[in-house]
Amino acid sequence: MANALVTGGSSGIGAAIVERLRESGHDVEVLDLRTGFDVADPEHWERVQAVEIACLNAGVVGGAPDPAELSLESYRRAMAVNVDGVVLGVRRLARVMPAGGRIVCTASLAGLTAYPGDPVYVATKHAVVGFVRGAAPALAERGITIDAVCPGFADTPLVADDLRRYLESAGFPLLDPGEVADAVLSLLATEGTGRALVVQPGREPAAFRFPNVPGARSEDGERLPPPSGSAAG
Repeated sequence: MANALVTGGSSGIGAAIVERLRESGHDVEVLDLRTGFDVADPEHWERVQAVEIACLNAGVVGGAPDPAELSLESYRRAMAVNVDGVVLGVRRLARVMPAGGRIVCTASLAGLTAYPGDPVYVATKHAVVGFVRGAAPALAERGITIDAVCPGFADTPLVADDLRRYLESAGFPLLDPGEVADAVLSLLATEGTGRALVVQPGREPAAFRFPNVPGARSEDGERLPPPSGSAAG
């Protein structure tokens, strides 16, 4: 079986992913602050060696819903863990992972829609989804796939007590971390790259279908395709 690593694998969704991978016979290394690994530190990533599977799962909340009350420390920490922890990890893995390697990044439903309860968290998860989709073609040339899993509210320490009480009073169920881990393994077991797999209570995981953006038009109204390899400005 393959060698694997999981960031943020000591609790919550990460721990469930570790459990599922080990049940499947994989040799799993947990990279977590509890094991002395900081995903936001590029020097720590330079010590990571080749693996066939990588689940970049480490994440933290962003802070206050009102930007005026946002702590600079919490903002920078969220960006460092949630965004740098993915970008630095993928950078290192792209250099050492063999062809056939598979990367799954834990994003969030908040990376696909607005959630006013924590706009910084939303910003980081939108960044993860965008990075996964944007990096997929270059990684495919190396024989590596990369996907994102986008769960709704899950029963983890990231769900604050007041939000948990609100959801319970509204009768809205929390995802079990194992449900998210199962979705991660489904990404690892199926063909594709650049996918964003939505996981919601009571539904089968489904790839999010991104709408097309309005395209450019010529002076006579004909559609103009974007130049190959470029991005919209």
